[in-house]
Amino acid sequence: MSSGQDRSLEMLSTALELEKKGTRFYEEAISACHNQIGREIFRMLMKDEVVHMDRIRKIYESLKAGEAWSDEWKSIKPDHKDLRVLFREMASDYGRKITAETSDLEALEVGIDFESRAISFYQEHLAKATDPLEREFLEEIIAEEKSHHAALSDMKLYLSDSAAWFVEQEHPGLDGA
Repeated sequence: MSSGQDRSLEMLSTALELEKKGTRFYEEAISACHNQIGREIFRMLMKDEVVHMDRIRKIYESLKAGEAWSDEWKSIKPDHKDLRVLFREMASDYGRKITAETSDLEALEVGIDFESRAISFYQEHLAKATDPLEREFLEEIIAEEKSHHAALSDMKLYLSDSAAWFVEQEHPGLDGA
């Protein structure tokens, strides 16, 4: 095995553990969350972490068997559109009638921190990646983790200050000002 493959296998092994932790966190957050929109977003995030784990396992097994990077992981996709867009639609549907417990906001903080660390991890490895398919995989997973981070940040603002969230999303003008 080449040193590049060894580096990739080590990165994928660590990534798998990172995604497992994310899955466990979101699973706990679903049961602890006190509002419907939060449970729905946490459920989708948990499913996305499972998608990431499936992709990582597929790549890992292939590399472990001595094969080169392939794009087979692309066949494993989330079953929804961009989470940030989805959250905005859900928030518009729910309006301002959703409230949050302190524990919900704390879970969002943990999730935001978790996603930030995942983005940093994958970006660090993207800088070291030499295979074009490895780079493509890392770029895709970074984009998905950024989408998760943005959805959680939007949800935090929505739950802590829905009026500010609606102003930010609707970009109202100040006529006559």
